[in-house]
Amino acid sequence: MIDAADAFAERLVALARARPGERVLAALAGAPGSGKSTLAEAVAARLNAAAPETCAVVPMDGFHLDDAILNARGWRARKGAPHTFDVGGLAALLARLKANAEPEIAIPLFDRSLELSRAAARFVPRTTAVALVEGNYLLLKAEPWSGLSQFFDLTALIACEESILAARLAARWAALPAAEARAKIEENDLPNARLVASGSAAADLTIGGG
Repeated sequence: MIDAADAFAERLVALARARPGERVLAALAGAPGSGKSTLAEAVAARLNAAAPETCAVVPMDGFHLDDAILNARGWRARKGAPHTFDVGGLAALLARLKANAEPEIAIPLFDRSLELSRAAARFVPRTTAVALVEGNYLLLKAEPWSGLSQFFDLTALIACEESILAARLAARWAALPAAEARAKIEENDLPNARLVASGSAAADLTIGGG
């Protein structure tokens, strides 16, 4: 996705130059295993190479509901599905990032080694001109996710064939027992991927994920 990273970075630079003094918020959406995090970090690296701290990556995964809540509600097997995120909390953070009225804003990050979100794990300073938000459901047309669209100045969606996603997800869960890994992929990850493909609004930029 090197060319895609360059193209996305160029669009963000153009937006930032056209809006001096304003923060640009961009959304990068895609299915589980599509390469969102990798692409987001690559885009941020390109922008920050020219001017440090120009771009901050804001992962949607910081708003995973805690396992204690998922277990209590019987949702643990669907962790990562749309209803297992704090969408209201994400919207509130996006509003703060867009307003850019504070010296710095703390954001949560998801820790895969602990399987939980860590609050206030990274700061985004006021001087950061671009906030690149990445996550599966940022462009969903269904409520409450659809309400996020008001915050984004540029949107991108990674389009990836299901066979490629399945192979990547199999590698992601390779350390698990085979039956558990299969259940995660076939009963959760791939259904979520299909929802992203069918339920996302059209993006300003569509990126191949092969």
